[in-house]
Amino acid sequence: MGELAADKHVEYILSVEKRKDSFESVVMDHLRMNGVYWGLTTLDLLGKLNAVNADEVILWIMKCQHESGGFAGNIGHDPHILYTLSAVQVLVLFNKLDVLDIDNVATYITRLQNEDGSFSGDKWGEVDTRFSYIAICCLSILRCLDKINVEKAVNYILSCKNLDGGFGCTPSGESHAGQIFCCVGALAITGSLHHVDKDLLGWWLCERQVKSGGLNGRPEKLPDVCYSWWVLSSLIMIDRVHWIDNEKLVKFILDCQDVENGGISDRPDDAVDVFHTYFGVAGLSLLKYPGLKAIDPAYALPVDVINGIFFSR
Repeated sequence: MGELAADKHVEYILSVEKRKDSFESVVMDHLRMNGVYWGLTTLDLLGKLNAVNADEVILWIMKCQHESGGFAGNIGHDPHILYTLSAVQVLVLFNKLDVLDIDNVATYITRLQNEDGSFSGDKWGEVDTRFSYIAICCLSILRCLDKINVEKAVNYILSCKNLDGGFGCTPSGESHAGQIFCCVGALAITGSLHHVDKDLLGWWLCERQVKSGGLNGRPEKLPDVCYSWWVLSSLIMIDRVHWIDNEKLVKFILDCQDVENGGISDRPDDAVDVFHTYFGVAGLSLLKYPGLKAIDPAYALPVDVINGIFFSR
């Protein structure tokens, strides 16, 4: 088994921002806020967050905020709950939540809750359990969870639970590992995991591991490094991570590295990107790979950062 090319991954992440005319940069322009979160969280897990200029990042983030309190994926774009969480996560990485008008951000999120407890992603009204997780996670980080109807939010998530134990994006939606993470994460943050059939869901999740050791998101799909996060974090939250072969998963993630130029891809020998680099390193962190900081499976942030939020006041 190879080793994690940590230094190369740091170099890769730092180089991405400099290549603003590259294809990868152009197609990600509208979701740059997410990319910044993926890249900087990876650097923090590798112990190299100090390699970036925090003041420059924070200045850019604040330029992405709208009067509504929400954040856009980049300057000049519309606000969305997706980018609002990423902005808050990056600010908390730098311990800089004090630059926010927290009430303004919390009000933006609160106004996106619908009568049935679900959340819209923005003013245009798309509903998805991803947005339920994002709202709950973000408000919890801001210590404003009491501003929404948590009971209704939990009940809506439970209405998206399927007979196989998994969760979909809306009621009756197909079970998918990404949605399962969102629903289980939201239930974990709200102290509602007792509603989950952990054995049934654990079985569905452990069936996502294929012969190569990688994990897929649904039955009959190819493995993908990103599910090293979505599936693994969910298994950890329901205490069923011992149901998969952790060593084979570590090998799969390491096999997806570009050891010469840095970065991690979805599958071996594919092109690398920041998204899969983050989820690969985050997955290795969940697997307690040596040299990496521990990451919280519900908040998707380093454990020391989360402890700083909830135990320092």
